[in-house]
Amino acid sequence: MRKTELLIPAGSLDVLKTAVIYGADAVYLGGEAFGLRAKAKNFTNEEIMEGIRFAHDHGVKVYITANILAHNDDLAGVEKYFEELKTIRPDALIISDPGVFAIARRVLPEMELHISTQANNTNYGTYLFWHQLGAKRVVSARELSLKEIREIREHIPEDMEIESFIHGAMCISYSGRCLLSNFFTGRDANQGACTHPCRWKYSVVEETRPGEYMPVYENERGTYIFNSKDLCMIEHVPEMIDAGIDSFKIEGRMKTALYVATVARTYRKAIDDYLESPEKYRANMEWYKEEIGKCTYREFTTGFYFGKPTSETQIYDSNTYVKNYIYLGTVEERDGRGFAKIEQKNKFSVGETIEIMKPDGRNISALVRGIYTEDGESQESAPHPKQILYIDLDGEAEQYDILRKKETE
Repeated sequence: MRKTELLIPAGSLDVLKTAVIYGADAVYLGGEAFGLRAKAKNFTNEEIMEGIRFAHDHGVKVYITANILAHNDDLAGVEKYFEELKTIRPDALIISDPGVFAIARRVLPEMELHISTQANNTNYGTYLFWHQLGAKRVVSARELSLKEIREIREHIPEDMEIESFIHGAMCISYSGRCLLSNFFTGRDANQGACTHPCRWKYSVVEETRPGEYMPVYENERGTYIFNSKDLCMIEHVPEMIDAGIDSFKIEGRMKTALYVATVARTYRKAIDDYLESPEKYRANMEWYKEEIGKCTYREFTTGFYFGKPTSETQIYDSNTYVKNYIYLGTVEERDGRGFAKIEQKNKFSVGETIEIMKPDGRNISALVRGIYTEDGESQESAPHPKQILYIDLDGEAEQYDILRKKETE
């Protein structure tokens, strides 16, 4: 059986550390340029180096995205950036543009190169093409079925790797190559500045009736005609492994530490359980499904893996996430009093019962007995985002534990 890698997104240094602690085999991130998430916080070169040190100390790899579709004006900057990466030394680069790939091969001849899903990788001929040019791994297009991926595996060299998405948001456009954002706002999705117009609500305006909005109905349920459900394959890990996929990729470089921790921990346990015993995997299925539902999502679909999606894979009446739990903060340390130090993310109060989420899979209910500022002042609630606080809990919270609470109606 091929080794299965769990690949987790990281939009910041803190989230990278969370991904590593909660079960990633590898993380992928963007630098300050040439990635497809320009709105993400992204990493400075210094942060990348710190992230790589932290990941490598825990036996985890780091891949850097350089997967824009480049224009002429980008190429000189790409070359300069790749020169900088000589000293940063990530484990691989993720690239979609052939011109950018050629620069990487010349400037970083020893670097492992992965071909992004944006390159529309839908057949084994494409895989062989990239392999002959020196690529180690190709990310399959989201539009492929597991049957097609198995056929690709049968036709490519044993040492060539297949990476496929296993969880996260889906794009309305083919392999993520969308023109809507550029058309509506001038911000190019293929250059990393997508405004996500697929999540907007649309109406029709007739030319001679300005201001008269007529709803667009794909059916009677609503008008969010481009709004896909999120991919979730937690119930189909065996089929993903059987297809010959080497790396299971989670989407979400814009996501919070709570999302990353929840998804990483759940898929880590599901993969490990299945490899230990298929019976154990099946026995724990309800736990996986319950846990994966604790992070934000838009309802779930299996995408294209078992055939073409139907109308049931769309959400017509809303563009909002399901949000069952609220992220309160990640424990930075326990002080001498046993209090948990956090940077507060959302409001909570003394007297509430919250949950301590631990990397090993445990969830511990804990009463908030006290909230204290850095100056030692007591306060009844934590209403100010990014405030540094010390929390007195009746459950033991350790470094990297995540504090969350159930969303109330």
